[in-house]
Amino acid sequence: MSKSLEDVIVMGRHPVPVETMAPNPDTLVAGNPVQTLANHYSSADNRFHVGTWGSEPGRWRVNYTEHEYCKLLRGKVILHDLAGNRLTLAPGDDFIIPAGFRGEWETVEACEKLYVIYQA
Repeated sequence: MSKSLEDVIVMGRHPVPVETMAPNPDTLVAGNPVQTLANHYSSADNRFHVGTWGSEPGRWRVNYTEHEYCKLLRGKVILHDLAGNRLTLAPGDDFIIPAGFRGEWETVEACEKLYVIYQA
């Protein structure tokens, strides 16, 4: 099926509803990280997604079943793996979290990221 310019999404010009949520209480480690999600695109098979996500400070356990590319737009984040290693991320950092990553996501300063997700 052929697509046209009407199918192109320019995220800053494409208004979408913003959802507010919190991590599953069973995964919460610290804080009250209110989160926002603005999903700009999902593929027909619901395996590919693009949007923006933000969080207030807090820390919670994560278990990635998807591959995720992120670009941190603002704030400060620390990823913790199960071996006790830490990765500090700052605005402008591009990073990929592979499916199978388990650990903790810590929002140190309120953050916003651009995400591209592929569900394997």
